[in-house]
Amino acid sequence: MKSFGPVITAMVTPFDEYNQLNISSLRKLIIHLLKHGSTSLVITGTTGEAPTLTAIERLRIWETAVDFAGGTVPIITGVGTNNTKTTIHNVKLAEEIGADAVLVVTPYYNKPNQVGLMTHFKEIANSTDLPILLYNIPSRTGVSLTLESILELAEIKNIVGIKDSSGDLNLLKALKEQAPDHFCLYSGDDSNYLETIKLGGDGVISVASHVAGLQMNQIYQLYQKGKVEEAEALNEKLKPLYKGLFCTTNPIPIKAILNQLGMEVGGLRLPLVEMDQFEALELFNELRGLLDE
Repeated sequence: MKSFGPVITAMVTPFDEYNQLNISSLRKLIIHLLKHGSTSLVITGTTGEAPTLTAIERLRIWETAVDFAGGTVPIITGVGTNNTKTTIHNVKLAEEIGADAVLVVTPYYNKPNQVGLMTHFKEIANSTDLPILLYNIPSRTGVSLTLESILELAEIKNIVGIKDSSGDLNLLKALKEQAPDHFCLYSGDDSNYLETIKLGGDGVISVASHVAGLQMNQIYQLYQKGKVEEAEALNEKLKPLYKGLFCTTNPIPIKAILNQLGMEVGGLRLPLVEMDQFEALELFNELRGLLDE
């Protein structure tokens, strides 16, 4: 399995002035992220507004990312839905276009119990040889994988890790102690990035790395070299950025910041709406001193 590295960026999906997919801006964003420390890319995840993308748009994004950056960094496609059959179909498409791994969120809205959750992920794992990252985010899905369920799933060869956005650091600590050595642990929240590393985790699947990826990489490198206080100081400096990018629903703030930087990622699709221009400029001015130079 390829290493995903410590700073995986959960990419936004750029739209044009007509709110259609902007492939040109997508390529520019990928170039930007590769220059600014992203060690892998997650495409068509929550930050990529996956719920409002058509099947054709999703496939075009995957093909563009794989063609443009495949072989440079791992490309991880967000494929999860609340329908096991549909998710398996998405996994097959990801295989065909050459994705390196898939990110599979816990099924939302139908609220399966733990047996249902485990059966869902086992069926998906049995359908593919691609590496699978579990995605646990109870605030958006209404369900959460338990420690026992994750440990059972971690024994499956191609279930290789988890993006955890539960905010439960005790869960990550227990997983580090009990899961197989090959099982990767990623924070799904920028605010828990350094704490996850301290627990022996592998890094973060990040929103802030769109604009601070070099610094986030530096945090990891400093910590690995034993320069803990320097890593803590840099992480503390970035905390207002972590918080500011979630002042309202993700990816509204990060798209506003990227547009202020001239990245032309466009607006959002309903039911998400953009920040008004004054709020966007105010946020940018508050955070601009924290961004990578």
